Amino acid sequence: MVCLIFRAKAKPGKEDEAVKAMTKMAETVQAQEPGALAYVLHRLQEDPSTIVLYEQYADDAAFQGHTGTSHMGEMRSAFADLFDTTQVKVERLEHVAGFTRGEPS
Repeated sequence: MVCLIFRAKAKPGKEDEAVKAMTKMAETVQAQEPGALAYVLHRLQEDPSTIVLYEQYADDAAFQGHTGTSHMGEMRSAFADLFDTTQVKVERLEHVAGFTRGEPS
């Protein structure tokens, strides 16, 4: 299993557009990537311009497949316009325990 936390700060004035783009990405991943087990988008309550995304993939092949999709390429192309590229952090996690119950809304 591959688990990641992605964190990025939207540029001033681009917050809603960034959330819209990331929401569309989540919908596309859900529809087209069966190996993506979770792709859950959040905003920090204390700083709504900061986007936090929890990603979980069945295995490394599913994750590598995700990185090579056309929709991921489109997101990369739009990324610098929407986000402060100096404020991006991606962390790979080791799954230890726990569960996901139902579909997050």
